[in-house]
Amino acid sequence: MGCYDCCMRCLGGVPYCSLVATLLCFSGIALFCGCGHQALTETERLIETYFARNLQDYITLAYIIQYFQYVIYGLASFFFLYCIVLLAEGFYTTSAAKQTFGEFRSTMCGRCLSSTFIVLTYVLAVLWLLVFAFSALPVYFFYNMDATCHTIEVLTETPASINQLCVDARQYGLLPWNAVPGKACGMTLSTVCKTREYRMTYDLYIAAFAGAGITLLALLTYTVSTTYNFAVLRYLGRKGIGARC
Repeated sequence: MGCYDCCMRCLGGVPYCSLVATLLCFSGIALFCGCGHQALTETERLIETYFARNLQDYITLAYIIQYFQYVIYGLASFFFLYCIVLLAEGFYTTSAAKQTFGEFRSTMCGRCLSSTFIVLTYVLAVLWLLVFAFSALPVYFFYNMDATCHTIEVLTETPASINQLCVDARQYGLLPWNAVPGKACGMTLSTVCKTREYRMTYDLYIAAFAGAGITLLALLTYTVSTTYNFAVLRYLGRKGIGARC
C-alpha cells in the first residue's frame, strides 16, 4: 500500500460532521459563556447606577447574577469535555462504519455506547433549547429599551410626551416593586442609551444569544451524525460483520 492510499484511508475515517459540530460547539460555547459572563457584570453595573439607589434593592439580583456566572463556568468546562468525547466517539463510529482499518469493526459494547451518546446528546439538545429561549429574554429587554430611546429622540420637541416614556426594570422582575427609582424616563433614559456601558451590554447579550444558537446547531449536528453512524453499525451487525463483544 502506497503512502497516498494510506493517507486517503486515514482521511476516510475522519468524522467530518463531528469535527464541524465540535468547532461549532467550541465557538458557540465560547461566545455564550464569555459574552454572557461579561454582559451579566455590565447589567449589574447599569442597574446599580441608573435604576436603584439602595443596595438592598438590587442585592438579590446581584446574588442571582453571581450564581449564573458560576453556572457559566461549569457549562464551559462540561461542554469542552463532552465535545471532545463526542469527537472521539465520532472517530470510532466513522472508522468502524467505513471499515477503515481492516479488522477494526463495531462491537456490541461499542454500539451500546453509541446509543447512549445519542440519547444523552438528544436530551442535552432539548435542555439547551430552553437555554436558547431564556437567552433571548435580555435581548428582548434591551430591544424594548432601545426602541423607547429611539422614540424619545423623535419626540424631542414635546418634553411633556417624553417624560411619559419610561423603562421600568421592576416590570421585568429585575428589581422589587419598592425599589427607588426602579425606572428611567425621558431624557434620563435617553442619556442611559447613549452610554458606552449600555451599548456594550446590548451587543454582548446579542453575541451570547448567537452563541447559544450556534451551540444548539452543534448539538443537533452531533445528534444527526451519531444517529446515522449508529444505524450503519446496526446494519453491519445484522450482516454478521464484527458481532463480537
